[in-house]
Amino acid sequence: MTQHDLKQATLGQLLDQAIAAHPDNDAVVYADRDFRLTYREFGDVVDRLAKGLMALGVEKNEKVAVWATNVPYWVALQFATAKIGAILLTVNTNYKTAELDYLLRQSETENIFIIDGLRDTDYVQTLYELVPELKTQERGFLKSKAFPHLKRVAFLGPEKHRGMYAIPEIMALHVMIDDEAYQARQESLDPHDVVNMQYTSGTTGFPKGVMLTHANIGTNGYWIGENQNFTHEDRVCIPVPLFHCFGCVLGVLAAVTHAATMVLLETFDPVEVMASVEEERCTALYGVPTMFIAVLQHKLFKKFDFDTLRTGIMAGSPCPIEVMRQVIDQMNMSEITICYGLTEASPVITQTRADDDIRLRVESVGRAMPGIEVKIVDPETREVLPPRQQGEVCCRGYNVMKGYYNMPEATAQAIDADGWLHSGDLGVMDEDGYLAITGRHKDMIIRGGENIYPREIEEFLYRLDGIADVQVAGVPSEKYGEEVGAFIVLKAGQTYQPEDIRDFCRGQISHYKIPKYVTFVEDYPMTASGKIQKYKLREMAEELFPDRI
Repeated sequence: MTQHDLKQATLGQLLDQAIAAHPDNDAVVYADRDFRLTYREFGDVVDRLAKGLMALGVEKNEKVAVWATNVPYWVALQFATAKIGAILLTVNTNYKTAELDYLLRQSETENIFIIDGLRDTDYVQTLYELVPELKTQERGFLKSKAFPHLKRVAFLGPEKHRGMYAIPEIMALHVMIDDEAYQARQESLDPHDVVNMQYTSGTTGFPKGVMLTHANIGTNGYWIGENQNFTHEDRVCIPVPLFHCFGCVLGVLAAVTHAATMVLLETFDPVEVMASVEEERCTALYGVPTMFIAVLQHKLFKKFDFDTLRTGIMAGSPCPIEVMRQVIDQMNMSEITICYGLTEASPVITQTRADDDIRLRVESVGRAMPGIEVKIVDPETREVLPPRQQGEVCCRGYNVMKGYYNMPEATAQAIDADGWLHSGDLGVMDEDGYLAITGRHKDMIIRGGENIYPREIEEFLYRLDGIADVQVAGVPSEKYGEEVGAFIVLKAGQTYQPEDIRDFCRGQISHYKIPKYVTFVEDYPMTASGKIQKYKLREMAEELFPDRI
C-alpha cells in the first residue's frame, strides 16, 4: 500500500482492503471478556451498523457524537459513520454538563451515542437534564429547544433508555437498506471529505472542533504503523482513550492499515494492561508516560510475561529517560517510538524510528513523517531559523486539518496563507531533522497528556460570585508534568477557601481541569505594557506549594 493509494482512499476502503487481505486475522479483541472478531466478522458488524444508521435517516455530513469509553462498538461506529459519509465527533469521557452543553451547541450535532457513564458522571442523566424532551418525544422526531440541530440519541450497548435507540435496534434496521443504496452512498464519498471532529483547546481560547478528513487521518495512521514496522502479524494493546487521536488514529488506524489486531481495554488499568499483553501475546503497547510508570511500579509487574512485546508508542508528554530505559529493558520494547503532534495535524508530525538509539528517543520527538514538512520559525517575524535555534514548530502536508468548525478566523490564525500549521509549541531541530520540544509559545497546560487551556477555566471561574479576577497557570508536578493552579483576586469583603473553589468546579468541568492548587492574591506580576506574566505565576507556585508531587 503506497502513500498515493492512501490519499485516494476513504476509511471504509482502508478497512475493506484489510478484510480482503486478511479476513481471518483477529481485528478486535477484549482480553477481559468473551469478545473477539476477525476482520471479516468486524466488517459485517460495521456494515450492519452503517446500514442501520442510514435507515434511521443519518445523512452524509451529519455529525455523530460518541461519548463513551473504549466499549466494543466504539471502533465499529468509527468505521460505520465513515462508510456513510457521516462525521464522527469524539467527546472527552471526562466531560461534565457545562462542557457537553458547549460542544453540542457549537458543533450543531445531529446525533449522539452514549454509554451509562464513567466514575461520578451519569451520562444518561446528563442527557436527560440537557435535553428533557427525550423523555416525552417520539424517537427519531426529537425537537430540542436548547439544541435545535439534535435529532437522535442512541445508547452504545443493548440497554434501553427512554427516547434513545439501542445498538441491537439500530443493527436490526440494516434490512431496510439494500446493498445498492449502501454502495451508492460509499461511492459518493471523497477521501478529502471530513470524517472526524475532535474538540481541542488548540493554542488559544475555548475548545474548537478540529475537522479531519479520511486522507488526513488514514495516511497518518499508515505511516505511524510503518514507523513501528507493523504487519498483519502484530497485535497492538490500546489502553489509551479512543476519543483522543492517540486511540482512534495512532491506535485504530495504524492497526487497520496493516490488518494488525487491536487488543482494546475499556479503561486504563495496569493489571488489565499486563494481563492483555500476556494473554494475547501483544507485540506493541501504547501509553502516556504515567501509564507506563503505573505498569512498571505495580507490585504484580514481575508476575507477567512481556516477552512478545517489541514496539509501541509513548506520547502525550515528555518521557523521562529512566522510564524509557525500564520500558526497553524490563518490558522488552526495544523498538518503542516517541510521537509528537497535535490534533490539528491529524495528529502526528514527527516520530522516532524503531532503530533510533535511546538518546534520540528521549532527547527528541523524532523527525518529520513522510509527506510532512517541518520548519522552525521566529514566533514574531515568522522567518525560518537555522538548526539548533529555538522557535515555533510549524508543519505542512497532507496532515493539516481542514479547519475549525464554524471558526474561520481561528482557522486563519492557525494555518497561514502558504498552508503552514502553526503549533504554538517551541522547539529546536538539529541538522538531521530531529526535533526537540523546548516549551510552549502559548499558555497551554499539559497534565498527564491532557491539553488544558487556562482561559477556559478562567472563564468558568468568573461565574462564581465574589471573584474579581482569576489567572490559571501550570504548576510543575513530578507525577503529571503539570497540574492546574488558580491565582484568584477576590472582591472586597469576600472570603473563600481553596476547597470552595474546587467544590464549585465539581460536576461542571472535567476532574483534570479542576485546580489542584488554589491561592488568593492581591495582584499579578505584570510587564511594563500591563500584560500578566504567567511564567512568574509558575515560579510563585513553586514557592507557595513546596510539597507538590
